[in-house]
This record gives sequence, structure tokens and C-alpha cells, in this order.
Amino acid sequence: MAFEEIKAEIALLFEQMVNQPEDMHELAETIREKLNAMRASGLPVPEDLVELEKRLNSDLGA
Repeated sequence: MAFEEIKAEIALLFEQMVNQPEDMHELAETIREKLNAMRASGLPVPEDLVELEKRLNSDLGA
């Protein structure tokens, strides 16, 4: 999967988290999976997404 495509998917998931907070845990897990897929593919993970992941882990107790 292309880097820009993964970034776009993560942006959509983040938007869903804002608009549907009741689904936040599920969406956060999907975001983590996308970031892990980027790492596994050897793609660079932008710093803002690394920070998002840290905040999700902290906020949701992952």
C-alpha cells in the first residue's frame, strides 16, 4: 500500500474519531494497525502520526 494512501486512511480514521467518539477505541486500534503496517513495509512514519499514536496510547490506556 502506498505511503500517501495509508496517510489518507489514517486521516479519515482520525476524522471518524472526532465525529463518532463512541467508536474511539475501535478506531484507535485501526490507526495503530495502519501505523504498524507502515513500519512493517519500511515506510517512514511522520512525526505527527507518531505523536498521535503516543496520545492514543496515553488517553485510551493502551
